[in-house]
Amino acid sequence: MDIKELLNHAKIDKDNSGDLHVLRFYSSYVVVSNGKAIEATDPYMEYCPLANYFYREIAGAGIETPGTRKKAIIRAINGKIAKFGFFTRERGLFCENVAVPYGASEILMFAVRKKLIDAVVVVCDGAGTVIVNKPGVVQGIGARMNGLFYTSPIGRTRERLEDAGCEVLSSDAVIDQVKGVKKAAELGYKNIAVTINAFMCENFKELEKIEKKYNVSVTSLTICTTGATEEKIREIAKYSDIVWSCASGSVREIIGKKAILQLSKKIPVFVLTQKGLNLVSGYSSEGYFMKSLDPKKQYILDSTREGKRLEIGDFEAYLREIKLPVRSESEPRLSKNKMNSGDKI
Repeated sequence: MDIKELLNHAKIDKDNSGDLHVLRFYSSYVVVSNGKAIEATDPYMEYCPLANYFYREIAGAGIETPGTRKKAIIRAINGKIAKFGFFTRERGLFCENVAVPYGASEILMFAVRKKLIDAVVVVCDGAGTVIVNKPGVVQGIGARMNGLFYTSPIGRTRERLEDAGCEVLSSDAVIDQVKGVKKAAELGYKNIAVTINAFMCENFKELEKIEKKYNVSVTSLTICTTGATEEKIREIAKYSDIVWSCASGSVREIIGKKAILQLSKKIPVFVLTQKGLNLVSGYSSEGYFMKSLDPKKQYILDSTREGKRLEIGDFEAYLREIKLPVRSESEPRLSKNKMNSGDKI
């Protein structure tokens, strides 16, 4: 089932729906409306260590088939909505706790806190593309949120974000990260970070043009890479600074081989550039050391008790030189029935 079929099956007209959100979780596209997950595509992921850790619905027995996994996914999303208020007027927008050890919002929160970047361009349900300059809001928006592909406006969410000093790109809750970066540059921010969904039609080349035109620095973080085509992955490898591998073996092999630094083994995060190292250094107790890693060498930072001990976020990890990528027997597993990577919202 593709996106259009999914919306038709849920009896939702995207262009005329008052409240509609589409996210991706456990390789499944999930439709949320009126504060409830109502439909999802069949997942093609069979195992994810992160999902198993956080969601009892996923970790429990009885999800052996795509149909049973889909039901578990809907239950998990509804649990998240109940707990965090996602996709509703009651959405939580402020948080300063580390939720996911190597999560994008966690790394960005520390980078803003330590003034390594001035602003972050992120996506928030109910608001779309948002420019944020406060660490607690960066984490409040991003913690435990999955890849968001489409969202409709929630007036209360936008008001609260603006009251917190954020700039919401559009009253229609449009998701356009490149335009968000341009707007951030126009607002006077000089060191900007942006999250880019690998399945959205964002043009990485435009970020370079914005850097030159406005004399700013833009650090790009690519997320939601499961199922991305090899062509897209090679584009990401060329332009992105930090890449989350998700469940993509191709990202591990193509991008991992080019990386300077790998964070974690089960679901690796690959740092490809000096700008990426500078950003990640804010997450470390020894930022200068992280920034000064030799870009001609390769390193891994994980829980294996080998190498130099560092405090990362609110936990400890160890850095050592090694050939990348480093794979794990516990990384996510996909079934043979893979989603059509041409699906777009």
